[in-house]
Amino acid sequence: MRAIAICTILMLGILPAAAQTATCKSQATDKKLAGAALKSFMTKCQKDSKGSCDTSATEKKLSGAARTSFTKKCVNDAVGT
Repeated sequence: MRAIAICTILMLGILPAAAQTATCKSQATDKKLAGAALKSFMTKCQKDSKGSCDTSATEKKLSGAARTSFTKKCVNDAVGT
């Protein structure tokens, strides 16, 4: 139970930051990407987001389920899923 509460608190803490930055999907739409260019852009954007989210998780000293949950939510927010 405690891990769930911690994850919830951490996820709520990243919402304002996620709301201020453009998602990968919105950037792709703005650039009017399609086909192979869209796929390439989304793959790179997701990879970059994963690295950034991993760094944030490390800075927050997260581990185990809390780290996994944080990283998954962070990447999903960044990608726009």
